[in-house]
Amino acid sequence: MFNDDFFDDDDFRDIEDLLIEFFKIKRGEAHGILTEEDFEYLVDYFDTNSDRENAGLACDIATTLYPFSSTLFLRKAEWLMNQKKYGQALKILDQVEEIDPNNIECVFMKSDILLDQNRFSEAVDILEKNADKFDSVDKTDILLELSEIYDELEEFEKVYATLKRILMYEPTNEDALLRICFWAEINNFHEDSIELHNKIIDEVPFNAMAWYNLGVAYQGLKLFEKAIDAYDYCLAIDDKFEYAYRNKGDAFIQLKQFNQAIEVLEMHLSIAKPEDIILEAIGYCWDKQKQYAKARDYYRKASQLNPQDDQIFFKIGETYTKESQWEKAIKAYSVALHINKNNASYCLALGNCLMEMNAQKEALVCYLNAVQLRPDIKSTWQALVKALYTAHYLDEALSQLHIAVEHCGEKPEFIYYKSAILLAQGKTKEAVIQLELALACNEKKITALKFIDREIMHHPVFAEVLVRNKKKK
Repeated sequence: MFNDDFFDDDDFRDIEDLLIEFFKIKRGEAHGILTEEDFEYLVDYFDTNSDRENAGLACDIATTLYPFSSTLFLRKAEWLMNQKKYGQALKILDQVEEIDPNNIECVFMKSDILLDQNRFSEAVDILEKNADKFDSVDKTDILLELSEIYDELEEFEKVYATLKRILMYEPTNEDALLRICFWAEINNFHEDSIELHNKIIDEVPFNAMAWYNLGVAYQGLKLFEKAIDAYDYCLAIDDKFEYAYRNKGDAFIQLKQFNQAIEVLEMHLSIAKPEDIILEAIGYCWDKQKQYAKARDYYRKASQLNPQDDQIFFKIGETYTKESQWEKAIKAYSVALHINKNNASYCLALGNCLMEMNAQKEALVCYLNAVQLRPDIKSTWQALVKALYTAHYLDEALSQLHIAVEHCGEKPEFIYYKSAILLAQGKTKEAVIQLELALACNEKKITALKFIDREIMHHPVFAEVLVRNKKKK
């Protein structure tokens, strides 16, 4: 009937004796004395063996024999809670409060029951009411529990405020220090976080986490130099603080100090397990310094750790594009597109490479895919129309321009493109009308002509219009 493995061999005879005495009580026979601890063993034993009837009976007998034992009443309340008999459990906990008004377990159990019933506000009331009733560890535990409930309720400002309450009397509390950094960012409470952590540092100057949180707060306000100083103090206290290296590296990147960023991020790699995000960041720094081979080396290392990150392969393709290595760029972009088939930017990039290789038909397929994926993006239509113009599909170019206007509205660039296409079709008068309309609409966008055709502004017809437009000024 029972699982005797619940107790080890040394306890086996004891539980047998306890069961004998318990069943004597149950039958109303003369029995030996069972202590409070004995009843706890029995309840646990019956629970483990899924004997709900005897577990409940053991609780009832125990609390009858020991009416002032908060431990046994708590055990009974816990058993009732596990059986989802919440109302009965709460009544038992009310009795515990009368017996032992400062019992922290009673507070948490009441809160847990209310949370199980989705009575969040009542759980909050109980914890708030008792928070200042306890000192030190118990008070901190209550406030940490409160912060989690506020998180569940999406009352994020209260999460921050509750963690701050802990740090005001216990500035070295690791849980609160670890969590408040995140909530300061979520609530955009950077200035308050700076004030709080400066107070903590004044009191406890060698707390690495406090210095780190201060750095994060400065970084949130884009005060990158001050953030770097704070991270330096953090690392001076704890030179293995991984996130300080990570954030310090990012701060240097924001300041465009790429060599310093590389140095810091390399230090991160020396103390921590390699991560794709760190390797990618180092690659980015080399990329920005036009050291494309070095950039690719780190991007590839990052891709080995995260082979499903399409963005990394796209960045590899971009480095090849900057070096006009079109075939290699196409291979990298193709991998990115294979991973993420719905990215219009990858289609555009492929199309641009193919155009450079004079593979115009293949490029047009890529551009058509791009506009189908993102018809609301102007740049996709611009690339498609230019490719059609370059390939001398002038009627189709005009047709696609009309569709582009339907999706993106009448953009000045589209009018300039239309004028260029009409001119290429030999429709000089219409081309001039469209060019004058475009100039009147937005003269600054005249570079759109260079985009579609580098030489078109030197065409006698357009050159005359442009000269006349300048004279009007």
